[in-house]
Amino acid sequence: MLILVVSDFHIGRGRYFKNGQLNIMEDFCEDERFHEFLNYYSSGKFYLKHIHLVLNGDILNLLHVDIDGIFTHIIDEEITIKAVRSVIAGHKNFFDALTMFLSRPNKKISYIIGNHDAAMAFEGAQRVFRQEVGGAIDFLFSLTVDGVHIEHGQRFEAANSVPTKNYFISGPNGKKILNLPWASLFGILVIPKLKKERPYLDKIRPMAAYVKWCFFHDFPFFYKMVKKILWYVVKTKSSYYTRTNRNFKTTVKLLKQITLYPRYGRFAKRILSKRKDVHTVIMGHTHIAEWRKYPEGKYYFNSGSWNVIPSVDVAQHEDVLKLTYILVDIHSKTGTLREANMNTWYGKWRPFKEEVSSTIQKKY
Repeated sequence: MLILVVSDFHIGRGRYFKNGQLNIMEDFCEDERFHEFLNYYSSGKFYLKHIHLVLNGDILNLLHVDIDGIFTHIIDEEITIKAVRSVIAGHKNFFDALTMFLSRPNKKISYIIGNHDAAMAFEGAQRVFRQEVGGAIDFLFSLTVDGVHIEHGQRFEAANSVPTKNYFISGPNGKKILNLPWASLFGILVIPKLKKERPYLDKIRPMAAYVKWCFFHDFPFFYKMVKKILWYVVKTKSSYYTRTNRNFKTTVKLLKQITLYPRYGRFAKRILSKRKDVHTVIMGHTHIAEWRKYPEGKYYFNSGSWNVIPSVDVAQHEDVLKLTYILVDIHSKTGTLREANMNTWYGKWRPFKEEVSSTIQKKY
């Protein structure tokens, strides 16, 4: 069995609105290549093969989908259904690819819920998604199968997660709404306003270098960012629906995360040390494709992102777009790991390149 893992597409309402206006909140422009990707892994030599596709969080960017022109932090099931339908309308080719994949023999899809698509926990949103692709999809917060543990990874950041028992809270008129963490509220209430002037703002890596650059070379915008952040701190402290997860500790952690881009190898190592049934950990969230090999044949992978990542790193100084994914081959009879690779998808004429190949030398 093959397990394919992708994450962090951040799919919104589409690149352009119906009136032809550019949607500055849209991050995903690779619908056609994703269609080619799934067609490759569901046809030819893969047509009859058991393949499990895992959409590992932040596939939809529901935090940045406006409803009637308004970005709201009061997110209930009704609003989420509208948001999902607007995403479907803007990315028909993406959903057609999932439909095609599921229509072929021995194919399965699991959807891991992340922080940008936290609202996919609503059953109504899941129902709309399943109806669109015409097949069964499992919606989960983590998945462990044949020794492979997969999760998005936001739970390791206090600013991006909430306790499972407090995932929902009672909103206006008693409706069940999302209990959004600090960073999600920041993404809804602040980022759209700043992106009107700097559309690339939330994608730049490393962010610390960009903040310093703004201070010296774009001070008016730096000053505006500081004002917006201070306004946000005051607003989230005073509002009943935003102060639940708002405290000094998470504020400090969020400010650190703005300037530091965490790597998750140490968290994966912790999981591997506690879970004797797990040999491979796969996460997303950071948008950094990486891997680690640990003793006793254990591995950590991060699937990266399919979005353009602008960089102000002087050693790199370019926009980075690498359509990375993780491929894990599990022996069908023994359930043991045969190989685990990090690949980059290039397209139907040159399908992929193995960035990292961790072939396990065993006899079966």
